[in-house]
Amino acid sequence: MTNYRRFFVPGATWFFTVNLQKRHNSHLLIENLGLLRAAFTYVKERKPFRIEAVVIMPDHLHCIWTLPPGDGDYPIRWNMLKGHFSHAIPRDEKISTSRRQRRERGVWQRRFWAHMITDQNDFNCHVDYVHWNPVKHGRVKQVVDWPHSSFHRYVNEGVYPADWAHSGDFDVSVDAGK
Repeated sequence: MTNYRRFFVPGATWFFTVNLQKRHNSHLLIENLGLLRAAFTYVKERKPFRIEAVVIMPDHLHCIWTLPPGDGDYPIRWNMLKGHFSHAIPRDEKISTSRRQRRERGVWQRRFWAHMITDQNDFNCHVDYVHWNPVKHGRVKQVVDWPHSSFHRYVNEGVYPADWAHSGDFDVSVDAGK
């Protein structure tokens, strides 16, 4: 098994991409949005963090989290979140022998993409990427039309206008673990 090295920086802000195991034609996350929200709440109550931005797509999600001072352990939070969500949904997925031996469900990809935010420009670019993602994937024509996003909170707070990125020539790109 590959030994991935992760940085553990207390109080850091992180961008994440987390994918379902079977992404093709899956709508599991938006079909179970209430269970996913409950999983986030469950984890935040036990291992606090602040969600800076989030978008829930049918088969993956992107988030930006800020961890509390003195705490750099984001993998435990993802492990708890994935586990809580997986236990809440019906068991109808096919499970490989490897996953069965590890007592895992076949819901999530084991790994996730993590990028530590380095400065304000990096933060801004990743927030834009999070909010632009439904347009990028052809789910909507305008960012404002995707309901499962923190974009609406940003509009209410006056950070973005409701018609942000409305023009067809706008594009956002970051190395986001696609």
